[in-house]
Amino acid sequence: MKRFKIIHKTRYDFTENVELLPHAFRLRPREGHDLRIESSRLNIFPAAIVRWHRDVEGNSIAIASFKEKSISLTIESEILIQKYDLNPLDFVVSEHALNYPFIYQADDKISLSPYLINPEKSGGKLNGWMESIWRSHERIQTFSLLERINQRIFQTLTYVKREEEGVQSAEWTVASNSGSCRDFASLFMAIAQRLGFAVRFVSGYIYSGGSPKLSQSTHAWAEVFIPGAGWKGFDPTFGTVAGAQHIATAVARRPELVPPISGSFYGSGGSSMAVEVWVTEAN
Repeated sequence: MKRFKIIHKTRYDFTENVELLPHAFRLRPREGHDLRIESSRLNIFPAAIVRWHRDVEGNSIAIASFKEKSISLTIESEILIQKYDLNPLDFVVSEHALNYPFIYQADDKISLSPYLINPEKSGGKLNGWMESIWRSHERIQTFSLLERINQRIFQTLTYVKREEEGVQSAEWTVASNSGSCRDFASLFMAIAQRLGFAVRFVSGYIYSGGSPKLSQSTHAWAEVFIPGAGWKGFDPTFGTVAGAQHIATAVARRPELVPPISGSFYGSGGSSMAVEVWVTEAN
């Protein structure tokens, strides 16, 4: 077991007092057999009424409602967790899915149907990439194919830290030969879904051991449903399988559905945002 401390601070500054509308925070890790929360603290200024609920994906979401106008908004989250998935490769794939291609069982396919469809249209660049990763009639183990996709993105594309909101199209990420962690996760999803896999987007944090790639930022990767193994994470930013260092806060069928913080305000002035994230090992 490993223990991690996560501190996430976000501050919005406005040029005048504004009316803050309800904001949603997806900052609380997803608990389960592999993760336990020891303590959690959420501070918001100005003061807000906070109500928690779980969305359709089982993500914990805090909804903050404000009563007063303010010239700034500060959200500070501090969480201490225990992680138990120290060996992410300790799983067994069902016999019918051991080799690719395979077919999801009927009951599973009903539940997985939203994760099998990618609304993005593929173009020449993406099609060329897919052909270089797997050709029809090649016999390969399912996990090996997914690892091949993961490694191809990691080894051939350049990571860039984009401050802009949103996610690049898979076609643009391939064409530009670069992207952020969320762009890489989205590209992985596009390729895997075109190969028939059920895939979902994961937003969260990572303990990177001081890597400059993800200094003071959140992180994103993808999960694939593998029969027998369940949802397994693949992180094309680092070319690894998601393990103890990956801390998921929210999952969704599309990246834009799970921003860490979302909300709006009434006011005619401008605004600026500053984000600080620290993930450290705890004794």
